[in-house]
Amino acid sequence: MKKATLLFWILLFPIFILAASGSSAPFRGDDNSRISKVDALFAEWDNRNSPGCALAVIKDGAIIYKRGYGMADLEHDVPISPNTVFYIGSTSKQFVTTCILLLAEQGKLALDDDIRKFIPEFPEYGKPITIRHLVHHTSGIRDYLTLWELSGRSYLDYMPEQAVLDMICRQKELNFTPGEQHLYSNSCYFLLGVIVKRIFGKTLREFAHENIFEPLGMKNSHFHDDNKHIIKNRAFGYTKMDNGEFGNLTMRFDLVGSGGLYTTVEDLFLWDQNFYNNKLGKSGQKLIETMLTNGRLSNGEEVNYAFALTNGVYRGAKTISHGGALGGYRAQLLRFPEHKFSIVILSNLASFNPAALAYKVADIYLAEHLKPLETSKEENIQATATPVTKSEKLILTNSQLQGFVGDYYSDELEVSCKVSTENGRLFLQIKNNPKMPVEPFDKDAFEAAGSKLFFQRSQSSQITGFTVDAGRVKNLKFTKR
Repeated sequence: MKKATLLFWILLFPIFILAASGSSAPFRGDDNSRISKVDALFAEWDNRNSPGCALAVIKDGAIIYKRGYGMADLEHDVPISPNTVFYIGSTSKQFVTTCILLLAEQGKLALDDDIRKFIPEFPEYGKPITIRHLVHHTSGIRDYLTLWELSGRSYLDYMPEQAVLDMICRQKELNFTPGEQHLYSNSCYFLLGVIVKRIFGKTLREFAHENIFEPLGMKNSHFHDDNKHIIKNRAFGYTKMDNGEFGNLTMRFDLVGSGGLYTTVEDLFLWDQNFYNNKLGKSGQKLIETMLTNGRLSNGEEVNYAFALTNGVYRGAKTISHGGALGGYRAQLLRFPEHKFSIVILSNLASFNPAALAYKVADIYLAEHLKPLETSKEENIQATATPVTKSEKLILTNSQLQGFVGDYYSDELEVSCKVSTENGRLFLQIKNNPKMPVEPFDKDAFEAAGSKLFFQRSQSSQITGFTVDAGRVKNLKFTKR
């Protein structure tokens, strides 16, 4: 009888432990059904002839499912696994803001410091730009990746840090007055990386290693500031070509701040768990609370961007997320804090959409906790949006087109470009790059490769130059020579 009673309590003991902890038990019972549904989401890439992704599903402090789909290296037949190392693009930014907050804890900076305190060569624009402006993308500083592309160079190639800083500092205008708008700019986080380096006296890579990765045990994570550095278990980036085959998307990019982190889904699990019990710095959960605080414009209006984290709602549940994309890499870290549930997806294929797939994984695991899709406000945004109407194509005569032909120069980019005409169409050529068609959509207004060109005229109606609006770069001037 005593043996039976003892056995009863031994079997019951884990139930009491779970009840006392206040957290729900891991998914059980229909786990195989969930796993089958998840695997079906990634079936397209689950073969030896395709790049793919690594996945980690996290619940109540544990990885409840992790797997690799597809290949990390097509040339050497290396499959993806949960310990495959990926570049995570802008998902890196939250590690940069953590560095900034740790430096603030140490009294080395304040969020409302003028950035010229640390980067004195940065131009004055009439109103101070603060570290806080950089964090929340409210600075107005033009995006350096867009500027680099507009200068006829590729971000896939090597970009010297000093050349990028010099280019940012040559800009004569901002996109807007600091604090008045929110516009995502990779320059903000590149400059935050420069500030960390100048305060710490070592690289961002070293500071993050000593203050984040080492304390959390993230042994496969580093800011990649040297493209000659060998990364064990690295996934190589790929793109799908016009013939349907996969091609290498080789990247020599090694700037840090706006991106730069290589890591694994297993390491990001450790990072994810630190949000529930912070081990970094000396302020405990206060650091996490700060990281989750949205920025504000000068008029007090809140912007939906915290410290490189986006607070959102999906099917009635609170979310915290950030994605990343550069070259052949795509990443998404999606957290449902109220359910202590997170999804990490890292991919080595340019056409991959990890954000969409992360929400589909959540649909599977949190089905009983989420509101129906049809009643969810965030799911109906596209349906209620005003439809875009296309205007009729504007036709210009050869005589009219000739007025735009000529050489143009931007001293902010230190680059020349040529506008020419061929077979009744305008073309734009930057440096020795291939010509791009330039299509008119209004009087003296054209579009080329997604950017808008607005030509200016003198009092005698002669073309004197044009400005470029490329989304994250506005009013960039080219003068006709």
